[in-house]
Amino acid sequence: MEAILNDLKGRVESSDFDSSIKFDCGDEGILVIDGNSISTDNQDVDCTIGVSFEDLQSLIAGDLDPTAAFMQGKFTIDGDMSVAMKLSQLI
Repeated sequence: MEAILNDLKGRVESSDFDSSIKFDCGDEGILVIDGNSISTDNQDVDCTIGVSFEDLQSLIAGDLDPTAAFMQGKFTIDGDMSVAMKLSQLI
């Protein structure tokens, strides 16, 4: 999870992202983006995306289309769907 955090850190810190979102990878851990900060600390967020660690890696790398992945059931969204749609600013 730390490798993904480090990969996204620059993108998150320089973004205009103004919401909070959590990627929940189960036993592999969590990743929280809150505005311009990113961490692995669990906290309440506007939107939670349940996704496997492997699929999260593919999303971040640009190898997995978010819309297609959602339609295929590769991840779930709990909370504010509009926040999930803002992720295109970051990935």
